[in-house]
Amino acid sequence: MFFRLLESFNNQPMMLFLGVVGFAMLGGGIPPIRERIRRRKIENALPSFLEALSDTVGAGLGIQEAMAQQAKTAPAPLGPLLGETLVESHASSFNAGLSSFATKTRSAQVQRVMHLLETAIEQGAPLQEILMNLSMDYERLNDLMNKRESELQGRGILIILFICIGLPGLIGFLVGLFTPGSKGFQIDGFLSTFSLFFAVSSAVGVAVSGRMLGRMRDIMWFVPLWMTMSMFFFLGATKMIGG
Repeated sequence: MFFRLLESFNNQPMMLFLGVVGFAMLGGGIPPIRERIRRRKIENALPSFLEALSDTVGAGLGIQEAMAQQAKTAPAPLGPLLGETLVESHASSFNAGLSSFATKTRSAQVQRVMHLLETAIEQGAPLQEILMNLSMDYERLNDLMNKRESELQGRGILIILFICIGLPGLIGFLVGLFTPGSKGFQIDGFLSTFSLFFAVSSAVGVAVSGRMLGRMRDIMWFVPLWMTMSMFFFLGATKMIGG
């Protein structure tokens, strides 16, 4: 039955075209998501890393020895990346290693912290107090960011699911129920027009959701796939209910 349903979409070239484009564009949409997950792991581990550095420096170790020790105990990907950078810094200077580490994390938080740390080292400032203050500040910042993201992500997912799946499926169910093709109703033009309408609505809904989350450019890679899914649910529900 499923394959017969798929064969019934042969007269929907726009849907098939969007489906092919959508699957092809997944290759561009997945890497930004993975990179963002990696960056957020580093940023969430940053406060505890700074607190451990403060304790180690307060125990009498130098900042280089403290970082080398924390590189072995900090969670991935922060710890392994720091250890790799410290090994590479043996051929240059410690400040160059800090700059290289900040660049490799691709995190604005880590880059600001490393810049402040370099300035504190140059000025001979009390590192223990500075590291502890930075740890508390970034812990509060990350808590707020995580809370905001979890709230907005739930709303964004709800918008996408309703516009791309729920609404097309509901309208398709009603159309198939009251104007079934098995009874001789000729509604091919209506179906084509409304399937395009739901495709455009899905694109707008996905764009709005991405704008809410502040990741519009990343989420636009998935627009053709969501457009295809909305057309599939509308036409599929119509055909399954209407015969």
